[in-house]
Amino acid sequence: MTSRERVEMALRHEEPDRVPLDLGASGQTGINASVLYSLRRELGLEEKPIDICEPFQLLGQIDEDLRKALGIDTVALWNPGTMFGTRFGSWTDWKMPDGTPVNMPGNFQYTEADEGGLLVYPQGDRTAAPSVRLPEGGTFFDNIDRAPAFDEGDLDPLRDFQNLYGTYSDEDARFIENSCNELYEKTDCAIHFNFNGGGFGDAAIIPGPWEKQPRGIRKLEDWYMAHYIHPEYLKDLFAWQTELAFKNLEILKEALGDKITTINISCTDFGSQAGEMMSVEHFREFYKDHYIALNSWVHENTEWYSHFHCCGSIVNFLPEFVESGFDVFNPVQLSAAGMDGHELKENYGDKLTFWGGGVDTQKTLPFGTPDEVRKEVRERLEILSPGGGFVFNTIHNIVGNTPVENVIAMFEEVKSFNAGTSEG
Repeated sequence: MTSRERVEMALRHEEPDRVPLDLGASGQTGINASVLYSLRRELGLEEKPIDICEPFQLLGQIDEDLRKALGIDTVALWNPGTMFGTRFGSWTDWKMPDGTPVNMPGNFQYTEADEGGLLVYPQGDRTAAPSVRLPEGGTFFDNIDRAPAFDEGDLDPLRDFQNLYGTYSDEDARFIENSCNELYEKTDCAIHFNFNGGGFGDAAIIPGPWEKQPRGIRKLEDWYMAHYIHPEYLKDLFAWQTELAFKNLEILKEALGDKITTINISCTDFGSQAGEMMSVEHFREFYKDHYIALNSWVHENTEWYSHFHCCGSIVNFLPEFVESGFDVFNPVQLSAAGMDGHELKENYGDKLTFWGGGVDTQKTLPFGTPDEVRKEVRERLEILSPGGGFVFNTIHNIVGNTPVENVIAMFEEVKSFNAGTSEG
């Protein structure tokens, strides 16, 4: 069974020959470049600078030698542009603050911050104000609020966000098509496309990390209050985003055909560690119809599976996600309030494929012992894998400073579980 077939079987809620394994197929299932560098060295693989596939979170590209060494079944297909407004196709040599050698995509331009850390310029343009900050000692970037105070009498979402959202150019489409063809021909992995065209209100994007001059409602506290104070602003913006998404999906269908397995529709978070970030009623009023429309298009026009990333405690949202037409749910944050693995599997295991949930990346993986990691991984596999509908991955990305021995313990336990399952 190929990796592609294995993932597709799990997505059909059937048990494949072993539990499929993802690392690095998305911006929420990856690994910090420093940890990746150490992991490659520990496994005896070639020591070389790490290609950064997602600069905002400093995630490293998973190369074919590592996929084979770990039994990874997935591969990432990226948009041509990055969160910094740079583009894939060229690289800038850089050393991360801890000394890890990396290649940053495109024209990566930064300066030292007076208070420590680094400031990065959008689109590599030093004449613009820096858009993101890497705090001193940090392992991923934070957005900088740069938009001027907005005039409540002069709010126009299509004007305000015209440089943040748009449709693919011919050059973009060719890049995506060529990248996809290369992955499809050179690997047997399931290809996951990081689209996020339905990322309505995505908190990482609203501040505009790749824009030179953001305007409108951009600070997150203002954004969430706008659901009450400026609802039509958000509704008009989401309607326009949906129109753009339809146009882009048509382009993607032509470029990708049936070569990809999953497509991410949205990375918008609706949950915090302790509970939902908004009411279910607000989700229905502002978001649900747009998700239904986009997922319906995917299901009616392609063989792709619709993927949704949403962090936090969102138990009360899961029926809404199912009704919205999502096939895949990530990251399955079992560490959040009310997110009990047994209950999730029992109530939604036949409706959603759980992509994640394999181990806690806030506590267990970075701060536990290897034995504690193995124990939690085994428990999660036993809960989530029966009957298919499960792709193993950590709960969100493997963060910086995670001990490499814990990462290896995680993969060893997955391998051990799969070996026992196949023997049984």
